[in-house]
Amino acid sequence: MATVFNGLSFLQQRNSMPRLTGPGPDAAELEQMLQCALRSPDHMRLRPWRFVSIQGDRRRDFGELLRASLLRRDPHADEAAQEKARTAPLRAPLVIAVMVSLKEHPKVPAWEQRISAGCAAFSLILAAEALDYGAIWRTGEIAEDMQLLRDIGGEDNEEFVGFIYVGRPDCNPKPVPTMVSDEFHRVW
Repeated sequence: MATVFNGLSFLQQRNSMPRLTGPGPDAAELEQMLQCALRSPDHMRLRPWRFVSIQGDRRRDFGELLRASLLRRDPHADEAAQEKARTAPLRAPLVIAVMVSLKEHPKVPAWEQRISAGCAAFSLILAAEALDYGAIWRTGEIAEDMQLLRDIGGEDNEEFVGFIYVGRPDCNPKPVPTMVSDEFHRVW
């Protein structure tokens, strides 16, 4: 008898995976993930998101860009910090840079486009996990580095939303705490 997918249970148990290993998604799986991201809420169909996949040896090249980003922020960064920045993309077989591509529109302000791109990033994570991968959304100071954005092909009207690391889980999932929805919700 086939197992029935329980979407609510899947969503309620979702958890970031900080330690990932290979193999990563193949081209068909990545396409499935992107198709899910492209279904994100999108007022006026502006499609304000872009994705840049970084995998294989390009992760090393991206690591050099992260090291350069660190040195722009902190020219005196020690060797350990530089090495951590340089090897960060090697923590997963696939890194997807998610960007918001802001467009002028009288009905869709920039904040709404940023939220749409955030939804696309989360959709990538959910799709990866539905395909039995682990994922984690990373940001930090690099997400504000416009030179880094340009280095990977970003335009002046774009900003990073974050970096989605995807791979096979290489650790046990953290316990998912039970939360009380009343602490976050009220009836008006």
